[in-house]
Amino acid sequence: MHRGVYFDAWFPRQHCYHPSLPPRRLRMVDDLVDYRATVLVWASMGGGSLALPYLEQEAFGPVDARSRFYGFVNDSEFIAACHERGIKVLGIVFEAQGWEFPVELSEDEDEVLALNELRGAGKRDWMGLREFSSNRYPKLWRPVEHYFPDGLVNSDGEPVTDLIEECVVRDIDQQPCHAHWVECPDREHQCFYMDRNNPVWREYLKAVIRIQIDAGVDGIQLDEAELPMGAFQYGACFCKDCMKGFRAYLQGLKPSQVDIALDGVDLATFHYGEWLLERGYDFRSGRETTPLFGDYYAFQCRAIKTYFAELAGYAREYARSAGREIVVSGNFFNLEPMYLALADDVDLIITEMRNTTYRQPEWYRYVAAFAGDKDVVVVENPYGGVVPELIGLLAEGKGHDLFRLSLFEAAALGANMSVPYGSWMGSVIEDSFYAPHGLASEIQAFLADHEHLFARRTVNEVAVVFSVAATRELIGRADASDNTTNRRDESVVVPYRAVTSALAGAAVPFDVVIWADGVTAPDRATAGELERYSTVVLPDVHLLTEAQAAAVEGYLAGGGTVVTTDRVAGGLPRHERLRSAGRTSVDDLLPHGRQVETPVPVAANLQRLADGSVALHLVNYDYDAAADAVRTLTDVPLRVRLPEARRHATVVSSDGKRTALEVTREDGAHLVVLDRLGVYSIVVFHDGEL
Repeated sequence: MHRGVYFDAWFPRQHCYHPSLPPRRLRMVDDLVDYRATVLVWASMGGGSLALPYLEQEAFGPVDARSRFYGFVNDSEFIAACHERGIKVLGIVFEAQGWEFPVELSEDEDEVLALNELRGAGKRDWMGLREFSSNRYPKLWRPVEHYFPDGLVNSDGEPVTDLIEECVVRDIDQQPCHAHWVECPDREHQCFYMDRNNPVWREYLKAVIRIQIDAGVDGIQLDEAELPMGAFQYGACFCKDCMKGFRAYLQGLKPSQVDIALDGVDLATFHYGEWLLERGYDFRSGRETTPLFGDYYAFQCRAIKTYFAELAGYAREYARSAGREIVVSGNFFNLEPMYLALADDVDLIITEMRNTTYRQPEWYRYVAAFAGDKDVVVVENPYGGVVPELIGLLAEGKGHDLFRLSLFEAAALGANMSVPYGSWMGSVIEDSFYAPHGLASEIQAFLADHEHLFARRTVNEVAVVFSVAATRELIGRADASDNTTNRRDESVVVPYRAVTSALAGAAVPFDVVIWADGVTAPDRATAGELERYSTVVLPDVHLLTEAQAAAVEGYLAGGGTVVTTDRVAGGLPRHERLRSAGRTSVDDLLPHGRQVETPVPVAANLQRLADGSVALHLVNYDYDAAADAVRTLTDVPLRVRLPEARRHATVVSSDGKRTALEVTREDGAHLVVLDRLGVYSIVVFHDGEL
């Protein structure tokens, strides 16, 4: 498992300005070594969203003597320094961002006197993508033709001299949309939401990728990987290339698949935005019930798959032309189903969780399912969660156990929670997130020194199916807010979430099995993926593809037990091992009983180690706010059912201490008692030496 660092390295007590990250220093590498880092995410050269010449300055620009005095380096030099310590650096491509900044220039426009943060010096103007694409500053920047010798030409065959005007996402009224989540409200800068469906923007992003690879990055991280679907929150996108693409999608459907609402409509000239406006729809209110929304959603899912894969493939091809292999990754935000089809095109899964809380074991089990056999790095989100509160506690010397929980919880449940190093605090809060150095080093040292006690494969007896088709509408309603608040409507009950929350809260170890809808991502359901579980729970799975129905039937025929909640798919066969349960009735959800039994408030996960041993990971959530510490629990009984008997048990606590446990057997279960359980412990059931 990678040990990631969320390496924006933004300054404390200042805005986290996109897209350009602060200059790097050699001393930072020493910190990263202390954190036992293996990969840095959001780490390098974001300035391509301002202009390609600016990106080149980040990568290769000269560093003056005063800056050298304190170890400042350009980004290519920083990457080389990380390589000397075995740390991988990913270049960050802000795909959705197109920036314009206020600038102050010398009279001859051959020197930048101030940019973004102005100081009342020189001539006032703007600097960004517009000026780059129109060759506005020939004394400062190379011309656009240096990067694109044949110029940039749009899908209508027209030359492009304004990248923002050409490539911006547009709402149904054809107004340009902004990426509000990165615009600081007390600054004049502007960030336009760009559209990867536009071929001009894809060509520009390829140029960004080339420069980053030339600078030595180990990989490319494509941020905002779902663009332009993230612009749904703004009632978009209805730009010319989205309308062309949707028109072609509809024309490619079989006649029987075309919505009856389009009867008599000439698809050769169809414009979805104009058609909706004529009928009184604005694509903002009641969007999911807007006519043709399902088709438009499916079209955009296919588009993001196609164009994400194009950029990922281009990055690999360009690197190979230089004799190198690179890692490709993308920010898959909360790992919503729209990203499922993109997972095939990456080597590393990165997720910027939607809501960061102090306890979210069920979400991490979903993350592990999404990632499958690939490494996954998680970063926190400043919007709609506990991060601002936690930073305040840490600043007062408090909250250390809460921070420990955040990293240990992820590791225990199959993911890696990155260490924040000047990480993003949104566009309003003037600060960045640095964890106390000693605390972060302590946690990371434990995780690195005990790598052999972590594995992707589990021996959990229960699987919970996440059905994309069955949950999409409910989750869409529950999570309908924009991405600067990430509010969740708790009045909308999502049975899948209720089931997994109930199981996780009862210390039930479980896996998640994700079933795609076969339209927006391939349907790969088989009975084989279910056969190792004694129980498979179908929460509100009222829609099944043929493959999914066959998987259920095959699993039942092989001796498995299926438990349904809420709505049930009509095609399921009658069977003595097919039963129903209430979504929060834990014992009814588990007809074969609990695999792990304990009276204490923990999350549990059973991982199969490389030598055949089994590691029971236990996260203790018994936090005492008054004491500002997780209570140390004593004499903790555990009853654990394993696939095979094991003679020995050893508990490894998060301070590195190992203690042999006495193991007794009863009715096929292993019984042990922990003298102490702090924030996190691993109980290893083994036969040989540990």
